[in-house]
Amino acid sequence: MIHARSLSRFALVSLICLLLLPTIALAKSGNNETVGHATAAGSSVQWMVSGADHEKVVLTVVGPNGAVFHKEFAAGSVPSFRLQDLGARMTDGSYTYELRLVPRISADVKKQLAAARAAGDDDAAGRIQSAAGINASALVQSGSLAVINGAFVSPDAEEPRTAGKTPVTTSSLTNGKVITPLDVVTADDEIIQGSLCVGLDCVNNESFGFDTIRLKENNTRIKFDDTSTGTGFPNHDWQLTANDSASGGANKFSIEDITAATVPVTVTGSAPTNSIFVDSTGRVGFRTSTPVLDIHVATSNTPAMRLEQNNSGGFTAQTWDVAGNEANFFVRDVTSGSRLPFRIRPGAPTSSIDISANGAVGINTASPNSNSKLDVNGAIRLPGIVYPTTDNAAWITNESGAGLALQSAGTLRLKTGGTTDRVTVDASGNVGIGTGSPGSQLVIANGATTSSINAGSTTFTVASSRTFKENIEAIDVPDILQKIEAVPVVTYDFKNNGPKDRLGLIAEDFYTIFGRGDDKHINGQDVEMALWMAVQKLSAENKTLTERLSKLETERAQQKPQP
Repeated sequence: MIHARSLSRFALVSLICLLLLPTIALAKSGNNETVGHATAAGSSVQWMVSGADHEKVVLTVVGPNGAVFHKEFAAGSVPSFRLQDLGARMTDGSYTYELRLVPRISADVKKQLAAARAAGDDDAAGRIQSAAGINASALVQSGSLAVINGAFVSPDAEEPRTAGKTPVTTSSLTNGKVITPLDVVTADDEIIQGSLCVGLDCVNNESFGFDTIRLKENNTRIKFDDTSTGTGFPNHDWQLTANDSASGGANKFSIEDITAATVPVTVTGSAPTNSIFVDSTGRVGFRTSTPVLDIHVATSNTPAMRLEQNNSGGFTAQTWDVAGNEANFFVRDVTSGSRLPFRIRPGAPTSSIDISANGAVGINTASPNSNSKLDVNGAIRLPGIVYPTTDNAAWITNESGAGLALQSAGTLRLKTGGTTDRVTVDASGNVGIGTGSPGSQLVIANGATTSSINAGSTTFTVASSRTFKENIEAIDVPDILQKIEAVPVVTYDFKNNGPKDRLGLIAEDFYTIFGRGDDKHINGQDVEMALWMAVQKLSAENKTLTERLSKLETERAQQKPQP
């Protein structure tokens, strides 16, 4: 009975070994070099690209200490990496690489993709990529290389079979006769009340410890070979793979889709405890066994997430980081020089930035006014802003082109109508209305016609040259004195808390008598000119009277009797 049981167990082990041999051989020879073959020599490695026609190759290498090397190689050049490229961060260990081909994509397809992106139409972008035959997933190759004593291990080296292993025997039962393994087919359930070792390196009297099933040799694989042939039935083959077969390869555990020739899941050797942890509620922890939310990332320095769009799909490459630490939460534009366009400092108050349902943005308010695009609860300061136009100014504008400009030269400008400067305050404090270069404290201009005034002056200085005027005609108002006499001078108070106890004229009176201005407003120059004409009239009358008086005095002197 014991003899039969031992033979049965040996036969089963032999059967499993024989069944796994094709899988082991396939795993060893099935290197996924879809882009190029790696050749290592000393402290450098290069890849002979043999993939499809391409525009360039993007190489990324990550060292065992997290150091990253990233470089693009034009078509025709040989992608390569030297340990010296990492400078002081070079070290022995396992290096992971990714080689990605950027396909040649016509300018027309890129234009179509850009238009789809601008329209936010991802479905259209997918159709364009499909029609152009763009399949980014088929253009990438990844792998690992080992560095020992500052030199790469050749990936082409073959691992020798371990010598001196003792074949499985039943010497105690068969007088030392070596049993030749044969296929064993059992058309019934097989039950082993003990542990099982499978592999060319299993030995007699294997010490299992707590192992129930052990795979033991230099290439351990478990393959799931689905033989489904019926229409609609799933038939992909899968494989559990432990470690690469090639020298310098990765220490890893992978789930491979053999049918699709992809590796969806990989865990590399020496990954820290709780690299990925799923708790009983479905929450996922990265580097933590106590996730508090649906996704919880814990690390000692700046937990982050990278969003990298490569250019193998026809779009422009762009990389963003979202991260946070004790200094700030930020979004980093890696592609544009690692700028930080968005930052939140610890302790920022609630609703520092608050976007309402209608799109209104509130700053320091949780209820931004729905009638505004931006509602700021507090002062606004705009230091050092520059608007990228030829006038080198920062503009705050509305849809019609009205706005406020802050020039770098210290000038403040108010614009309406899209192109016209209405009010200007220069660096010295002069104010110009209709002019960008006021020469007095207040200047009002309309083309070449200007009026100006300085503090202490009682009247405007007005541009009045003949060169500024046309259709010049003299005017005579014979009854000017009677008209001025007919417009009374009054005292008055303005309504609605306006100025009080003023001395002046009433617009209706002046308009009725002189027909100038309107019944609500008086033009000061009209009043001045009316007074000017009155003075001219009085001057003329005074001259007439003076001449008459002189004539009368002459006549009287002539009529005096002689003594």
